[in-house]
Amino acid sequence: MDKNGKIFAAVDIGSTKIVALAGTKNEEDKIQIVGLGQSASMGVSRGVVLNVDEAFAAINEAIDKAEKDCGQEIENVFVNISGQQLTTLTSLQQKSMGRDHRVTENDVNQMMEQARQIDLPADSAIYHINPEYYTIDGNDVTTSPVGAIGEKMDASFKIHIAPDSYQRNIATCLKLGSINVHKAILDPIASSEVVLTDDEKESGVALVDIGGGTTKISIFYDGVLCFTSMVPFGGNVITKDIKEGCSITVKEAESLKKQFGQAIADFAPENKVVTIQRNGWEPKQISFKSLAHIIQARMEEIVVHFFYQIRKSGYADKLGAGIVITGGASLLTNLGQLIKFHTGYDVRIGKPNLNLFVFRKDVDDPKFATVLGLLKLAAEEDGVIGKKRKKPVKVKSEGPGFITSMKTKFGLKVNDYQQKVQQSVIVFFEDTTEDTDMNLDKT
Repeated sequence: MDKNGKIFAAVDIGSTKIVALAGTKNEEDKIQIVGLGQSASMGVSRGVVLNVDEAFAAINEAIDKAEKDCGQEIENVFVNISGQQLTTLTSLQQKSMGRDHRVTENDVNQMMEQARQIDLPADSAIYHINPEYYTIDGNDVTTSPVGAIGEKMDASFKIHIAPDSYQRNIATCLKLGSINVHKAILDPIASSEVVLTDDEKESGVALVDIGGGTTKISIFYDGVLCFTSMVPFGGNVITKDIKEGCSITVKEAESLKKQFGQAIADFAPENKVVTIQRNGWEPKQISFKSLAHIIQARMEEIVVHFFYQIRKSGYADKLGAGIVITGGASLLTNLGQLIKFHTGYDVRIGKPNLNLFVFRKDVDDPKFATVLGLLKLAAEEDGVIGKKRKKPVKVKSEGPGFITSMKTKFGLKVNDYQQKVQQSVIVFFEDTTEDTDMNLDKT
C-alpha cells in the first residue's frame, strides 16, 4: 500500500465491541481494507455512549490498532448511530408552484427542508430523512419529480429522529483523540448498504441485527427505511444462560455457543457431548442436546420480542422478501428455521456483499456488516467509488400491493400459518449410535 495514499475510515460503536476500519482505493477502483482494529466495548449501553471516558478508551484502542495496521493516522471517520429511542415520523408536505411550473431540484430541496421544520420532542434531532413518494396535481410520479409540470406538488417524507445526545457523546469521545466525526449514519442505513439488495428493499424486508447487547429491527419498503426499533438484549444473554445453566465461565460459555450451539433442540444429536478440560478439576461434560435447549429457550424469547415489533410497525403484511438476519448471533445453526417457524416469513442470513471490496477474510462475517456499510458510504462520499445513482421516487399506491392482495385472496396470514404449523411439527434428525466426545480447549 502507498503510505501516502488517501484513506477513509469508519468506526462501529456497539454494545459489546468497537470496530475500526480504514480503506483506500486500489487500481481496480475497489475498496481495499488496509486497517482493522477491534476492542471490547466500554461505557456503551444498548448502542448508546453513556460514559465518555470509558467509551473513549475503547474507541481509541480500536482506532490505534487500525492506524498501526495501515501505517497512517486516522483523522476523520464515519460512525453509526443506534439506540432504543430512535423513532420514525411521517411528514406530509405540499407546495404550490404556479401554473405550468416545471419542477426543479430546488423545488424538491425546499420541500425536504419544509419537512425538516416539524416540531420535534425536546432535545431530539433529525438523523435521516428520505422521501416516500411525490404527486403532481394529484397524479403519481413514477420517477424523480424534477422536470414534471404542474401547479401543486405533494410529498410524504420519513423522518428518523433520536436524542441529539447520541451524536454529541460520540463526537466528544472522538475529539478526545483529535478525531473528527465526518458523518453519523443510522445503524440500519449503514448495514443495509452491504447486506440488503435493492430488490429486497423494494418488495419489503425486515433487517434484524442480532448483536451482543441488542437486537435491532429495521423495515424497508418501496426502497425506503420505514420503521426502526430495538430489543434491549441479544447474544450476550444466551451466553449468560449457558454459563449459569452449565456452571462454567463466560469464556467457556461463549466458545460452546459458537462451536457447538444450535437454535433448535430437536435437531441436536442425543448422544454427543463436549468435554471441557479444566485445570485441577474433573473434566466437565455437556451434551449437545442440553446446550441446544438452553439456547433455544432464550432465542425464542428474542424472536417473540422482535416479531412483536414487526407486527406493531404496520408493515407486517408488506414483507415480500421476508426477514434478513445479521449480526454476530445470526450464524447460530438452525436459527433461520426457528425464526421461520415462529413468524412464517422466509429467512436468510445477511452476510456482507463484498463485491465492491478487495476481499479480506477476517471481515467476511455478519458482525462486520455495519462497519463495512459505513466504510462503503465513506468511500462514496470521498468519490473513491461511484455514488449510487438516484433511485426513482416511488409511486403512491392507494390499493394493496400484489403480495398483500395474494395473501388476502388465499388467506395466508401469519397467524393462520403459525396455528397450522403448531398443529403438526415434523422433526428431522440424524440417526447415529456412535458416542462422540469433543474437547473444548480453553482459550
